[in-house]
Amino acid sequence: MTTAAASVPSVLPGTVQAAPPGLKGFDANTPLSAGAAQAFRAAGYRFCVRYVGRTAMADHDLTAAEARTLLDAGLALMVVQHVLPPHWSPSTALGAEYGTNAATFTRQLGVPAGITVWCDLEGVLPGTDTADVIGYCNAWHDAVTAAGYEPGLYVGYEPGLTAEELYGALRFQHYWGAYNLDGDRVPATRGLQLKQHRGTGGTIAGIGTDSYDDDETMTDALGGRAVWLHPGPAA
Repeated sequence: MTTAAASVPSVLPGTVQAAPPGLKGFDANTPLSAGAAQAFRAAGYRFCVRYVGRTAMADHDLTAAEARTLLDAGLALMVVQHVLPPHWSPSTALGAEYGTNAATFTRQLGVPAGITVWCDLEGVLPGTDTADVIGYCNAWHDAVTAAGYEPGLYVGYEPGLTAEELYGALRFQHYWGAYNLDGDRVPATRGLQLKQHRGTGGTIAGIGTDSYDDDETMTDALGGRAVWLHPGPAA
């Protein structure tokens, strides 16, 4: 049962477009003020990935007002959903529920259709049946696709799938590699469109590297790129 609300704000301004390769951005699990957003932009960051909830939105998750603040500061925007604590058990039903909520919460923020919304796959309980992980991921993918967004998969430590399974058994076409992703778990054939690194900018506007990580845009081996909401007509 989802706790997603029904209200939908006006659509955020900007252009839905493929992210050019080689640009530095960051993901953060903390709200960003206008001053902080401007400070990150001044420090060379060009995009931000912020969080939505699994079953409900928390105080530290993205809001429509913050999304506008990020765009106003010149930062492109994408969305990622929180993952359960380590050693969780995925299932097809859970993937459908969380994927539906990810899309609903993203839409309620006013984020237009077409941008990449990321599923966080990491910390899966060791020994979990591969079919359950695949079922979770594909159900999440299908729910987000049905809502008009581009589903992406953030692959971290202990994803529960091999490199071949991540590519061959899943429907995703957008992959984001965690800073601690083992080399043998990088999705086969396609590779990555975003690569995360430990934060390198130091403390920015009071936000330390324990609260944000760096990310770099890439074009994957099949020519794919992540899709973001850019604040202007061109990147």
